Amino acid sequence: MQYDVIVVGGSYAGMAASLQLLRARRKVLIIDAGLRRNRFVSHSYGFLGNDGADPARIASEARRQLEAYPTYAHVEALAETANGRSDAFTVVTSDGASYDGRRLLFATGVSDALPEIDGLAERWGRSVFLCPYCHGYELNRGRVGVIATGPMSAHQAQLLTEWGEVTFFTNGALTLDEPGRADLVSRGVSIETTPVARLAGHADVELVDGRRLSFAGLFTGSRTAPSTPIAQALGCAIEDTLFGTQIRTDAMKETTVAGAFACGDAARVPHSVSLAVGDGAWAGAQLHRSLVFPPSSQRG
Repeated sequence: MQYDVIVVGGSYAGMAASLQLLRARRKVLIIDAGLRRNRFVSHSYGFLGNDGADPARIASEARRQLEAYPTYAHVEALAETANGRSDAFTVVTSDGASYDGRRLLFATGVSDALPEIDGLAERWGRSVFLCPYCHGYELNRGRVGVIATGPMSAHQAQLLTEWGEVTFFTNGALTLDEPGRADLVSRGVSIETTPVARLAGHADVELVDGRRLSFAGLFTGSRTAPSTPIAQALGCAIEDTLFGTQIRTDAMKETTVAGAFACGDAARVPHSVSLAVGDGAWAGAQLHRSLVFPPSSQRG
């Protein structure tokens, strides 16, 4: 059979888009490998109506609601390739199955390339975080460490003074100019230029000179990229952002390949569950419009 829309990636953005399409009685297939980006965290904060909820529960409840619609289908698999054109796309999964759809939506999420610091990866999402709006409040204005990964890290340190007493570890990732240093100091930020050797304990930073500093939580930046190259292989343009790369889309969430759309973390910055859901809902509505109106009038 041919689906109206095949959604590659079934996390928050992909499901939010699917909901709009299902409510328009369109046939939707979600292909999802089950690897949510926030699978490492036990609580999701800042999402209205689900503040502090287990993100796995949010996802499972959303899927349960989608399953109530008779035009919904779900395949647990990794989408490996996509080819074709608008009204005639084919997606092939890792088990060799193929699925046909009139439109594609890439909601693949992103992968995080973390700083190569011993002990950081196993603390990611537990005591080392990216987003202060998602995890800053629970630190109760305790001591906060920011480990630099590039020029944007100074902005992260500035912002985090809203959530606690900040120590900024430059860690060889950037050299502060005098105005930048003065701004951080004026905000009460302690600047530590000694390189980080490893992380230990809950959120302890061990420096190469042997000192060990303890914090309520740590923040750092990751470099992100779409979690699979499937969109790029189809011919969709990829663009640089301050945080990595993403799939390029227009205001209607369509990629540079006609009939192929993208949403969520893979196609916008910054990232959060709330923003992914909103972006997905918008993409779903625009996908529906593309099925209703001919291309010449879609943006009317």
